[in-house]
Amino acid sequence: MLKRLLSYLYPIRILRKPSDVSQSLELTYVNGKLLLDSENANYSYGSLQRVLFFGLQQIGFEKIREMNDVLVLGVAGGSVIESLDKIGFRGRITGVEIDAEVIEIAWKYYNLDRFSNLEIVVADASEFMRSNRKKYDLIVIDVFTDRNMPMFLYDEDFVDSVLSSLQTNGFILFNTIVLDDMMQQLNNQYCAHVRSRNYSFEVLPRQETYNELIVVKN
Repeated sequence: MLKRLLSYLYPIRILRKPSDVSQSLELTYVNGKLLLDSENANYSYGSLQRVLFFGLQQIGFEKIREMNDVLVLGVAGGSVIESLDKIGFRGRITGVEIDAEVIEIAWKYYNLDRFSNLEIVVADASEFMRSNRKKYDLIVIDVFTDRNMPMFLYDEDFVDSVLSSLQTNGFILFNTIVLDDMMQQLNNQYCAHVRSRNYSFEVLPRQETYNELIVVKN
């Protein structure tokens, strides 16, 4: 409690540990809130949570509350799980996260076990989608290693596997980061491919400066 109170004056780091996937993970109290960060990026409960919450808002909270199955690719500390709970989603959530160290932190410090509708799968998102046969009403893609996005996210086979896993009238919420022209070109190519598959989409640029959300609708 004291550390949380002191964090309104200055950040209080409570944990730093190495990770085979994310290199370095940090837990820090800032203004009373426990943030999970990599060396150069927020992983959960800071700017990332605001970005994804805005994306959920654009889809529509009422629509989300009526959904049955949500897939989250890239769980980290579980801030998007908390956001789904906050807006009243009570369906099933499948969370896929490659970094076992992150999940260990999420269970211990963010009490993910309080969400009885959540199933966590420790796996690579690309491998999970390759074998997936289930359909979802909403697929949240939030896969980063620090500030880097794995290139498989833009591979046409992966994109098609995600598109084919959508229920009718389902949505994809794809969180990207645009730091240079090359990253912007990748997003443009992604949107062009989605359009070629006859899906509609909306681009929400400049979220927290560098994030760009792409909302796809089946």
